[in-house]
Amino acid sequence: MSLIHGLHFHNIKGDLLGGLTAAVVALPLALAFGVSSGAGAIAGLYGAIFVGLFAALFGGTPSQVSGPTGPMTVVMASVFTQFVALDPQSGPLYAFTVVILGGLLQTSFGLLKLGKYVTLVPFPVISGFMTGIGIIIILLQLGPMFGFPASASAGESLQQIPHYLTHADPAALLLGGVTLAVVIFCPKKLAAVVPPTLLALVLGTVIYQLFHGDTDLAIIGHIPTGLPELLLPRFSMDILSDMLFAALMLAVLGSIDSLLTSLVADNMTKTQHDSDRELIGQGIGNMVAGLFGGLPGAGATMRTVVNIKAGGKTPIAGSVHAVVLVFVILGAAPLAENIPHAVLAGILIKVGLDIIDWRFLMRLHRAPLFVASLMLLVLVLTVMVDLVTAVFAGVFIANVVTVKRLADHQLDSIRVIDSHAGNDEGLSKRERKLLTETQGRVILYQFDGPVSYAAAKGLSGKLQGRHPHDALLLDFSRVPLIDVSTALAIEDMIIEAQELGRDVHMIGLNPIVKDILSRLKILGLIPVSFCHESRSKALETAYALVFRDELN
Repeated sequence: MSLIHGLHFHNIKGDLLGGLTAAVVALPLALAFGVSSGAGAIAGLYGAIFVGLFAALFGGTPSQVSGPTGPMTVVMASVFTQFVALDPQSGPLYAFTVVILGGLLQTSFGLLKLGKYVTLVPFPVISGFMTGIGIIIILLQLGPMFGFPASASAGESLQQIPHYLTHADPAALLLGGVTLAVVIFCPKKLAAVVPPTLLALVLGTVIYQLFHGDTDLAIIGHIPTGLPELLLPRFSMDILSDMLFAALMLAVLGSIDSLLTSLVADNMTKTQHDSDRELIGQGIGNMVAGLFGGLPGAGATMRTVVNIKAGGKTPIAGSVHAVVLVFVILGAAPLAENIPHAVLAGILIKVGLDIIDWRFLMRLHRAPLFVASLMLLVLVLTVMVDLVTAVFAGVFIANVVTVKRLADHQLDSIRVIDSHAGNDEGLSKRERKLLTETQGRVILYQFDGPVSYAAAKGLSGKLQGRHPHDALLLDFSRVPLIDVSTALAIEDMIIEAQELGRDVHMIGLNPIVKDILSRLKILGLIPVSFCHESRSKALETAYALVFRDELN
């Protein structure tokens, strides 16, 4: 396995152009995300540089461009506010330590090969939390859009809406409105030359510089130039549990965000990403970003799409994107100091609108009730509680319902056959004859496919209401595997039958099924002669034993 996944030098021109284009798109977003997080514009740039560089070098999606994203910034804003409120002096260090821990967890996810499970999150859950994140971003930017400081939470911003509307700053509202109009309505031909976000950023800032007069709008302010300083992690036992929970939130969200963007990149490039390697690369990028005071990041869909459309195909493009932003910090950072918060708010409101899953929302009334309810539940939990709670609750509910449906299907596919049932299709002519001759004193319990733990409790219920019988045949010929719960349910069936004086026979055990029954000492409950390779042999043996007294 090569150190850098997908690296080759046959597409240098496309990668250079793709990386440069992605950097132009990333610049205004990095500044906006940095300001929105509370950590400052420079933190957004640092995050774009370090996550972008190391995720490109060590990730598993060659064409992906990474950096601060809307979902990650929403979490980071909450983390930064929380820890600064607890300790104004050390709070920022605690927040960036959380970023490092989140990166460490992401790397662990990749090393443990959990990547394939991250993308198994049900669609209604993904739709709900992405829509919720979009709404949070919009709500948090309403304050700056109307000329007020950003609220600490979406709930607080909701409460402040009447105040924003009645006490709006006309200058801020004008700048934010112009910015939002540019990013939404920018002509496609112009957008192909200049990214709408950059055009809106420059236009809004120029308007402010020309006409601000006596207005006192909030601006980005001083942005440090030069390379960042190393920030050593800082821990406090009093808040360690809060730090770990926040780190888990960043890791889970960053993993989902990145791998969803990887799927977009795969679709555009007709390639296949390495999900575990991608998590490792993203984790390393976030750890380094935290060490240098940068925002956490993930695979950025907009920047990745722009990169691919411009010709970027390899990790060189993501690296070029990061290097271009380094030069911005070294020389051009002072040019961004006069950008008004209202302009950044307009850009971020468009980001929020893009994150909302409008395609599914428009069809929500046509979706099954459970799917629509699950999506709305996750959305509300995302906005009103937190992202991890929303995702975990959504996945748990979705899995419980799915498992219940599978269990019902599995139980429906299990047949209990005797001479009176009239459901002996699938049996051979000889097997039907033997079963008929048992006169209902032998029952064949036929499994069909794997039986999950959720269906295990219903196994015995299949026999309830059956007339008295002397032998029970358990046919495993079509069962590729069972789990421990199913094995224990089978043990209960065997014990219950034996207590009633019935013989129990097993048919067609493959090595996997036989192994787990042997390990749990369940196979030892019945004589070896009662384990059969075929149904015919089992029916012959059961018939002979049931009617031995009559035969004698």
